[in-house]
Amino acid sequence: MRVVRVAEFGGPEVLQIATVPDQVPGPGQVVVDVEAAGVLSIDTVIRSGQAGDIFPVELPYVPGVGSAGQVSAVGEGVDREWIGRRVLADVENGGYAEQITTAPENLIPIPDGLGTREALALLHDGAVAMQVFDRVDLRPGATVLVQPAAGGLGSGLVQIAHAAGARVIGAARGSRKLKAVEELGADVVVDYTTPGWLDQVGRVDVAFDGVGGELGRAVFDLVAPGGTYSNYGFSGGGGFTQIDRDEAARRGVTAIGMEQLVENQPHRRTWVGRVLKEAVAGRIRPLIGQTFPLEQAAEAHAALQNRDTLGKTLLLT
Repeated sequence: MRVVRVAEFGGPEVLQIATVPDQVPGPGQVVVDVEAAGVLSIDTVIRSGQAGDIFPVELPYVPGVGSAGQVSAVGEGVDREWIGRRVLADVENGGYAEQITTAPENLIPIPDGLGTREALALLHDGAVAMQVFDRVDLRPGATVLVQPAAGGLGSGLVQIAHAAGARVIGAARGSRKLKAVEELGADVVVDYTTPGWLDQVGRVDVAFDGVGGELGRAVFDLVAPGGTYSNYGFSGGGGFTQIDRDEAARRGVTAIGMEQLVENQPHRRTWVGRVLKEAVAGRIRPLIGQTFPLEQAAEAHAALQNRDTLGKTLLLT
């Protein structure tokens, strides 16, 4: 079978296809034939070697913390009823592969009425969107900024905030992305590459920031007294947004940082279950903007880093 392997940290070019033996389940394990693997912004950061303190990996490794497919084999001690089931595999790594071996407790059955790829699009981004949103005290009518709003996670936040009765401002780049964000329920869309876009946004009650760096800091400055700034990523390549907690306290702004992702981790399965139910009910629409074959993992990472992607990016086996 084929996997994508990283032997050294660096740019997208370090993602290389390798051939390894087909997977055989050991006791207490299952093998999943992968249909698609999810690509996350954090995958590109880990690959670059910039996230070792938060997400340590040992070289060489196979990236990917989530895949979807069908269980093809089970090991000793595992219920054979798993065989043939469509599942999400929520794993620590190894997702960029044609097969993965894991324990049954890492599997999440995909509900009827939801496509395999659509479920995968929600495994991390949709669940994290619900986690991040749940930590914010949002009243109906509040003004909410989401940036970037056209990614897998941001598109979920736009929909959730809209359903909660907020006035949603979605920040994205280019007419294609702005149109998609508007269709997801944003009341106002702004292009963050245009001069003076922050002035167009004005004061907000809540800011969800997945860009980080200096741009995240500029967004933090827009939050009104009594509001909340929530940083859940640094896709802009500038690292974490550095927030002065004393300044936030003086302004009466609640600042929630990347620590929320770690704190929410023990409850991930609950959030995944919730977001899948929302999707089956039609209240959240997963946005899959582009797919790449497994052997083009480097191109997928480059597109994500260059912020040329819309919604969720998937690798197909």
